[in-house]
Amino acid sequence: MTTEPPNTDAPQALYLDLVGGISGDMTVAALCDLGAPLELLRRGLAGVLAPPSPPLLLSLEREQRHHISGLRFTPRPAGQKAGQKAGPETAAGHHHRTHQDIQKLLGESALPPGALRRALEVFSRLAAAEARVHGTEPDQVTFHEVGAWDSIADIVCAALALDHLGVDEIFCSPVPLGAGTVNSAHGVLPVPAPATLELLRGFPVVHGGPEFERTTPTGAAILAALARPAPPGFSQIPRAVGIGLGTRDDPLVPNLLRAVLGPVIRAGETAASGAPGSGGWRTETVACAEVNLDDTNPEWTGYLMERLLEAGALDVVLIPVHMKKNRPGTMLQVLYPEELHDEMLALLFSESTTLGVRYRSLERAVLPRREETVPTDFGSIRGKVARLGQTERFTPEFDSARAAARQHGVPLREVYRAAGRAFEDGTD
Repeated sequence: MTTEPPNTDAPQALYLDLVGGISGDMTVAALCDLGAPLELLRRGLAGVLAPPSPPLLLSLEREQRHHISGLRFTPRPAGQKAGQKAGPETAAGHHHRTHQDIQKLLGESALPPGALRRALEVFSRLAAAEARVHGTEPDQVTFHEVGAWDSIADIVCAALALDHLGVDEIFCSPVPLGAGTVNSAHGVLPVPAPATLELLRGFPVVHGGPEFERTTPTGAAILAALARPAPPGFSQIPRAVGIGLGTRDDPLVPNLLRAVLGPVIRAGETAASGAPGSGGWRTETVACAEVNLDDTNPEWTGYLMERLLEAGALDVVLIPVHMKKNRPGTMLQVLYPEELHDEMLALLFSESTTLGVRYRSLERAVLPRREETVPTDFGSIRGKVARLGQTERFTPEFDSARAAARQHGVPLREVYRAAGRAFEDGTD
């Protein structure tokens, strides 16, 4: 329910308040409640699922969960009655698709560049998570539920809606996971599904609660690809609020997703204008922990570095130092969000020989950034887009570019150049 038109003079932040959880259809419904037109989504999706795939019917219904009004989004193939459950082989040609199938499907569509990059990034994160769960490579992943027509519709429509609303960055509350079990193509799985947990590495999560899947793999992929946890003291000026409803109406929790659109108030900004007080960067607080090591196997130190980064560290640095008793040693310095303090200290104590850890809070200035995926002749390349004023620059992720360079037998710099050109072409 839009309460005020978005203020286009300031960067638009979307805050996802995961009251009941998040799924693909809940996300689309909330964005439509913010003002994304359903007809825009219909046209965009029709250009993706073109013949011979049968057309999809997209509908929005206003309902209530715990006396809170919102929208429920439902995609279904033409000919299927509302409320009828789709069979495993309905629509869109085939139920199981590889990551490369979906990349090709999206790459050949007429999606706007911003929506295309977001959709590709969501599927890229899904492929990486599924690959880790099943012990394979992302390009070899075959999607089952997420490869079905309804999940493709959810992801594409969410990307189109975000593009239409002019969302610059996305934050989210802690992620509720739910409990119990869920049926899947792999059989009965525990809630949360393994891929969901893989996708939510680094996000604060809430275990337990009502026994249903509150966060689906599609919802988790949208968060992993496009959002980040709201930092402590997160402050925003609400311009519009949208409510997306899940299908289930649970008596214990309102099964809804609340989306709040408006500029974020950062250090150096005023609530009246929401305008930066500097050159466009923002100031945030992070934590820094340090240990001096002179009796640790170097192989253990390298392993500790990997564990810290996997657990959500922002950066890990190893600095050669000369210590007491003329011993050469290493100072390990780790930067991390303050909410991960206990996890960082636990790893430092358990995976090194240190008996003490120094830590402190730091203020740092950072440029606004977002993660994007660009299509190139060497495949989709992930990267980060940083903005200073009206200027944006794209930097490919090294791991993504390295994998493409090895796969195609080309120099790494060629992949970097191709990714840079693809980003520039998409922003013209």
